[in-house]
Amino acid sequence: MPAPTPPFVPGLELSRLFYLEAVRPLVAAAAPGIPHCAARLGDGSEVLGHDTPRSADHEWGPRLQLFLSAADLEQYGARIDALLADQLPKRFRGYPTHFASTDDAGIGVMRETDGPVRHRIEISEPAAWFTGRLGFDPTRGITNADWLATPDQRLAEATSGTVFHDGLGTPTAARTALAWYPRDLWLYVLACQWQRVSQEEAFVGRCGEVGDELGAAVVAARLVRDLMRLCLLMERHYPPYSKWLGSAFARTRIATALTSHLVATVAATDRERRERHLARAFETVATAHNRLELTDPVDPSTRPYHSRPYRVLHAERFASALTARIEDPALRALPPTGTVDQFVDNTDVLTRPTRARTVVNALYEQGS
Repeated sequence: MPAPTPPFVPGLELSRLFYLEAVRPLVAAAAPGIPHCAARLGDGSEVLGHDTPRSADHEWGPRLQLFLSAADLEQYGARIDALLADQLPKRFRGYPTHFASTDDAGIGVMRETDGPVRHRIEISEPAAWFTGRLGFDPTRGITNADWLATPDQRLAEATSGTVFHDGLGTPTAARTALAWYPRDLWLYVLACQWQRVSQEEAFVGRCGEVGDELGAAVVAARLVRDLMRLCLLMERHYPPYSKWLGSAFARTRIATALTSHLVATVAATDRERRERHLARAFETVATAHNRLELTDPVDPSTRPYHSRPYRVLHAERFASALTARIEDPALRALPPTGTVDQFVDNTDVLTRPTRARTVVNALYEQGS
């Protein structure tokens, strides 16, 4: 008989209690007084604060990172891991800690077996963990190339979540360094996002003009996505991947004024309604840009697209204004392509740091 479903506990709280009540005593027993860090970072909806009871329907349970210094990891890592496997309970607060998966009943279905607990406590050294997630060690400094090659989702995963205990200081220092882009990088990323908008904003009207309502709707939806990501960047939040983009956007300050126009743009079934709401969305975001005072004020009004009767913002005006304020000549000289997830939309690249860095290095080494 399957175990009864326990009351839902948000993942970060469940992992915090698991560390305090179950993991920390065993770490102390295996290596008394050892400096360590315990955190819940990385992938998982709970790290970004988007978990719900639905999240608990597969592979759900307490999990965390346990960081040790390189010397302590070599001396005590295996001993701690063995003690955790031997003495952790297979359930904590009603949720499994023993992750043995089977594919015959569906994706991520868990089964309990005899033997050691197959826990999900990553025991590692901080620099190695961050390098594995991001492709570089942020405590050794972050170059422009590092920033450009790291997807926003990975930066969000490294800077969100919670550190339950930091006896090393290194993870907190790394998260502080990654908290947000340096100013010039931020200006560059914003400029590139505005440039993306400028490249397609006239296509909605042109598709509608020739009766291509489906094409107009697709382009409008792409622009809505770009505006949502732009707003997150403007409010200094790393935009997450598609599953959580809307949830993250809903938490922004601008969402109250902007959401109804974005929804109406996507839902529109005629050219006039789509154009009207998209224009309002453009103007709302443009006004928010001016409130940041990163550039001289830019006229936030939409206008015709040259001699054609489509309402556009000419968003390249905002890209140019931002680029003019970049002090670093090397950044100012880069093509307006931005970070890897501003020009790559492939999960198999964005979830593999080596591939992402290869793509970015190839683009910027060519200088075009």
